[in-house]
Amino acid sequence: MAENKSPLNLDNPKLYINRELSLLQFQYRVLEEAKDPRNPLLERVKFLTILGSNLDEFFMIRVGGLIMQNNSGMIDLSIDGKTPAEQLAEIRKVAINLMEESRQYFHNVLKPELENAGVHLLDYNDLTDRQRESVDGYFKDVVFPVLTPLAFDPGHPFPHISNLSLNLAILVKDTDENRHFARLKIPASLPWLVPVKRSSGSTRKDGTVPYNHYFVWLLQVITANLGDLFPGMEVVEAHPFHITRNADFEIQELEAVDLLEMMEENVRKRRFGDVVRMMVYKDMPKYLLEILVENLKINRRDVYAIEGPLSLRALSPLLKIDRYDLKDRPFVPVIREPLRSVFETHENSIFHAIRQGNILLQHPYDSFTPVIEFLREAARDPKVLAIKMTLYRVGNNSPVVETLLQARRDYGKQVAVLVELKARFDEESNIGWARMLEQEGVHVTYGLMGLKTHSKVCLVVRREGESIKRYVHLGTGNYNHITAQLYEDIGMLTCDDEIGADVSDLFNYLTGYSLKQDYNKLLVAPINLRQKLTALIQNEIELTRQGEQGHIIFKMNALVDPEITRLLYQASQAGVKIYLVTRGVCSLRPGIKGLSENIRVVSILGRFLEHSRIYYFRNGGNETILMGSADLMPRNLNRRVEVLFPIEDPRLIRHIRENILKIYLMDNTKARLMHPDGSYHYIIPKKGHQQVNAQEWFMRMAHSSMVEEK
Repeated sequence: MAENKSPLNLDNPKLYINRELSLLQFQYRVLEEAKDPRNPLLERVKFLTILGSNLDEFFMIRVGGLIMQNNSGMIDLSIDGKTPAEQLAEIRKVAINLMEESRQYFHNVLKPELENAGVHLLDYNDLTDRQRESVDGYFKDVVFPVLTPLAFDPGHPFPHISNLSLNLAILVKDTDENRHFARLKIPASLPWLVPVKRSSGSTRKDGTVPYNHYFVWLLQVITANLGDLFPGMEVVEAHPFHITRNADFEIQELEAVDLLEMMEENVRKRRFGDVVRMMVYKDMPKYLLEILVENLKINRRDVYAIEGPLSLRALSPLLKIDRYDLKDRPFVPVIREPLRSVFETHENSIFHAIRQGNILLQHPYDSFTPVIEFLREAARDPKVLAIKMTLYRVGNNSPVVETLLQARRDYGKQVAVLVELKARFDEESNIGWARMLEQEGVHVTYGLMGLKTHSKVCLVVRREGESIKRYVHLGTGNYNHITAQLYEDIGMLTCDDEIGADVSDLFNYLTGYSLKQDYNKLLVAPINLRQKLTALIQNEIELTRQGEQGHIIFKMNALVDPEITRLLYQASQAGVKIYLVTRGVCSLRPGIKGLSENIRVVSILGRFLEHSRIYYFRNGGNETILMGSADLMPRNLNRRVEVLFPIEDPRLIRHIRENILKIYLMDNTKARLMHPDGSYHYIIPKKGHQQVNAQEWFMRMAHSSMVEEK
């Protein structure tokens, strides 16, 4: 790259990395976690299931969108100058290698290691007579009643194959030797690994006795018993296939009279999207493959012939077995001061604690309970007049939603909630919550026309004496009590008057009509966030030119915005030191002489999903830190309602700089360094240097702080 004829021409496509290929590189890093022997065995299996789920979504959204763009003839070049067809060609090469490598690793390494640890994945043909009798009984009692074979002949049209379904293409023969094709869907409601009776293993050194766990593939059990589904017929052969459909549909809001009904229709339409990937075993006969390709209208280049399992998500039942010696040691989130005294003594309210100073919570190291308790106390408190919230992904059995319902139903509070119906793959859940909230009299809105509301904001309006006080929670993550234990996110509780006023203005913008273009402290997309971030980067450039040492640290999920990427290149050229902790996609090439030698990019995966976004600017010593929901992507800056909030308390600024960002930059165990060609390699600790795993450091510090406080 350094020898490029015009390396300083920031419009040169060769200076940028393709978003889709960068995303596939991220999937390789997920696979590396599955290969990492430092991770407990079942955690490595977990990373394989994550890889499978990620690739499903990648094909549904990213590949599906490129295929639609390519078929439409409306060519939009990628940041690195590639057409949709060129991107699809490269994606197919990388994706097939990734699929094959992950299966080979499973069969050659993980499966034998599981076997040695007492977790046995058996083939049906290897079962003992007793095991086979048990499994066949399970088939007759549980599986057979829910199976529905569908014929394909002049009297039966080719059956609909649902998205992400695992199926069998079956050939049967009648008594007249006539052959018939049938399709059978493997029920998603049943585990794709069937547990077989477990047995005791050998005694450990600590005196405990682990169990041996036995599983057999549901697909094989069904295949072995197909004769029961086709009585009087001969089953000639059966071959599995797995399809992925396009789920990247544009939402035509301008034509929608009722957004709720339109989203319900959009969810239904997704089930019938074009097939963008079909995975089959390599031994599927050509004539069966032709039947599928022709009737599913698949581009032959989108057929991937691999070894099993076709769906890595089929391994998920292994994650539920009670073998804690093969999993990460349990971590219990803590409640630190000043909130711990609120929960232990109940002498003061959470509102009193917030009035003493802004409270920062880093999940999952800090418990999510205070966020839920903030809402519960607001629901019960007679001084609270109103609660307003944005909901993006809250999950099932949500205590957050239950508390909002209780606030309205039992305490008569005014509750206003923005439910984002366009939260991809959470539409059905959010539609259900929206209807439930509406039935209880909650004011429910669905956001702004043409924009997703991705911000994470909660406002509590409380009467205190003769005045009104606003209490606010702002965060980087969703109000989801389950993912708060799995995702790294940061939130802040505050009663800052100017932030409170900004949040009130934000909700007026979201629920009513507002053309407000200025906020006291918040950065709000698409109103002023891009402009403010741009100005802060330009300020570092100018300070560096004046002799100060400019310094930028960004922690985020993705960097793909062309304008911000060019600006970071310009900052590097000016001498600004830039550190990027970018978990997933990064379109910037670091380390190129004359362009980006002052930029260092690392990616950290590990046990918890790194999800927080932190933007740090040295600002000549008057440090500026912003946190919130926005990544540096065009969709976040232009087409979503996002919020970044400032950290102004010197104590919290120092904490974030020294105890969070610095630790990420010190990580030499899980961190991978990005190279100019877009590849990533683990950072190897220098001889004599301490090994640092940022996530383990945060866990230790959380519990050691509790000990120190006691």
